[in-house]
Amino acid sequence: MSLVVRNLQRAVPLRRARLREKVQAVRRALGVQRFDLGVVCVDNRKIQQINRIYRDKNTPTDVLSFPFYENLKAGDIPQPEFPDDYNLGDIFLGVEYIFQHCKENEDYYDVLTVTATHGLCHLLGFTHSTEAEWQKMYQKEKQVLEELSKHTGTRLQPLSRDLF
Repeated sequence: MSLVVRNLQRAVPLRRARLREKVQAVRRALGVQRFDLGVVCVDNRKIQQINRIYRDKNTPTDVLSFPFYENLKAGDIPQPEFPDDYNLGDIFLGVEYIFQHCKENEDYYDVLTVTATHGLCHLLGFTHSTEAEWQKMYQKEKQVLEELSKHTGTRLQPLSRDLF
């Protein structure tokens, strides 16, 4: 199914084709390539606005996920009854925020990949509100990123590695 990558910002440079390629690899590693997914890249002002509206946090952030399936158990793959329900939801990447927080030795697109992986895990029901939930999410992110690393030679670390 389709992957739509939209760039709605001009604060930082972004090659959508490169990001699309990385997100496609994450989808394959998670086994959800047959589901539609939207990835929307926004600047600090927009991600802060969305964060304020939906999470009551008036600050920019790296990623916000809006799942199509709201009550999915962590790690379950949705079982749609209708063709139109093959949708995971949307991920908003705060690409300006991510760019500003990249360390000098980090590749921006690697960090985008890690952040998109985190967002996709949220779409699949993973959370990190408790240490037990975090542990499940961390393990899933680690598994996916290790799979990607086999093909790319990079050493990607889960975004949730330092949460607990």
